[in-house]
This record gives sequence, structure tokens and C-alpha cells, in this order.
Amino acid sequence: MVHFVGAGSGAVDLITVRGAKLLGQADVVIYAGSLVNPDLLNYCKEGCEIHNSAKMTLEQVIDVIKNAENAGKTTVRLHTGDSSIYGAVREQFDELDKLGIEYDVCPGVSAFCGAASALKAEYTLPDVSQTVIITRTAGRTPVPERESIRSLAAHQSTMVLFLSTSLTEQLQAELLAGGYPGSTPVAVVYKATWPDQKIFRCTVETLHKTVTENGLTKTSLIIVGNCMGDSYMRSLLYHPGFTTEFREATQ
Repeated sequence: MVHFVGAGSGAVDLITVRGAKLLGQADVVIYAGSLVNPDLLNYCKEGCEIHNSAKMTLEQVIDVIKNAENAGKTTVRLHTGDSSIYGAVREQFDELDKLGIEYDVCPGVSAFCGAASALKAEYTLPDVSQTVIITRTAGRTPVPERESIRSLAAHQSTMVLFLSTSLTEQLQAELLAGGYPGSTPVAVVYKATWPDQKIFRCTVETLHKTVTENGLTKTSLIIVGNCMGDSYMRSLLYHPGFTTEFREATQ
């Protein structure tokens, strides 16, 4: 059996209870060493066979899993954050399906949630933004043209950008060209929820300067949007003048 486990956003205690239990039971662990906090491996039992997928190809990962299956061992494939976001898991699922190897998925706390907690931010403020766009800037890996930063920026909703810290000159230009005012708040969160987490606040028009001056090249999320501003409408859900299924309006 293979368990795909989301490691969480960085802090060791932000892995789920289920994920920690599966790690503790695993005979073989293949972890994304370039991003996963290595301290999570302390959950593993003594004698667990550990592989760092940062140094492996898809074919090598599958070979390790096949060998484990043939030996009757349980494997945990440990991905950063939640594996559904930029986890490259679909190709692994398809290979395992071809081989008839059973697997399941344990969700994790994504870095975009970790960044919100670090910022003490609410991405979906009434009358400001009710949509969160999770995306990335086109680099060595292309992005479909219909999902270009410029076209997505036209919505001026909350935007969370993964894998984009080394491309901020291009990103800034696209955000401005797409419609975000230069004064739109931006936060760059380095290693959200890790012990060495850092937060840099700026605006769209100072994004590239901020990232460059602070030497940020990777392991950072960029959050763009007025959800980090000061103006928003009070939620009706808790307003005394609003009736819900559970209470009547009192004014």
C-alpha cells in the first residue's frame, strides 16, 4: 500500500494527525527533500528506509515503490503542503494504476493557508474579494495562455502565487498590465510557518525591488490583493440585523 501524505506548510506540528500516524507506520518513505521540513522524518520508526525525491526521477520513485510492494512493505510518499497543488502527483497515480498498486491520499495544510495564518489575513473579505486565485508565473514550465498573470489580474481578486519569487520583474509588469493598481498591497512570505519564517510587505509597484533587496529566490509565496488593506464590509453572518437559519435578527 502507498500513502500520499501532505506534509503541511513547514512547521513539524502542522502535519495532520493521520499523516503523522502514517509516517510512523511506514517501512519506506520517499519525501520531497527540497521543500519538506526534514524534522518531519522524526515521526518515522527506527529502520525506516528513507529516499529524497529531490534527487530522483519519476521512474526512480516508481521503482522504489515497486520494490517496496514486492517486499510487502508500506510506503509513504511525503509531499510538501497539500499534494494537490503543484505536487506532480497525477503522473505518479497513473503509473501506480498501470501497475495495479493501491494508494490513497492524506491531505495536508497548504502553504497558502500557512501564509494566511502568518499574515493574520482573511483572503475572502466581504465587498473586497470573494475569490482566491492560486497560480504561478510562467518560467521554465509554461502556463496556458488563458491563465496568464495579465488575464487573471483583470479580476483584481486575491491572488496567491507559488514558484514565482525568482520571476518578480516579469510578474510585477504583468500584474500592472492586467489591472492591479500599483498601490495594491502585496506580501511575500518566506517559509511560511517554519521557524525561520519572514514576512515582507510591499505593493505591486515595489514587489520586484522588495524581493531583490531581500535576496528572496525561492521557498516564498507572494500574496496580492486588497484583502490586506484596511477597508471591507462587515460580514452579514454575524450582523444583529441579519436573520440566519440559527437565529433571528434583533434589529
